[in-house]
Amino acid sequence: QVQLVESGGGLVQAGGSLRLSCAASGRTFSMYAMGWFRQAPGKEREFVAAVSGSGGVLSYANSVKGRFTIFRDNAKNTVYLQMNSLKPEDTAVYYCAQPDRRYYTPRSLFEYDYWGQGTQVTVSS
Repeated sequence: QVQLVESGGGLVQAGGSLRLSCAASGRTFSMYAMGWFRQAPGKEREFVAAVSGSGGVLSYANSVKGRFTIFRDNAKNTVYLQMNSLKPEDTAVYYCAQPDRRYYTPRSLFEYDYWGQGTQVTVSS
C-alpha cells in the first residue's frame, strides 16, 4: 500500500524560502514519478512540479519556474520541493502525489493515484 507523508510547511514572509519533503513507502520508489500540487482556499488544485523516477526529467508550472526546484533522493524514498522567493500567492495546501503508471511523468492531477495528506504553506506580505 502506497503511503505519502509530507512535511516542512509553515509560515514565512514574502521573499523567504521553505523546503517541503514527501516520504514515500509501499513500492519501488525509483520506478515512479512524483508530483507536487497545491490548493488555495476557494480554488482548484493545481500542478506545481513533477520529477521522473530517475530524477532526470523535471516539469514546472509557469508560475513557479525559476523559484521552485523539485528533486528526489531515491535512496531515502523522498521527494523535495525547494521554494525560494515566495510570494503571498503561493499560499496554499501543498500535496505530493504519485501516479500508478510506471516510467511516466504527468502534469495532470487526474493522472496521479496516490496523495499525501497535505501541508500548509502560508506566505505573509
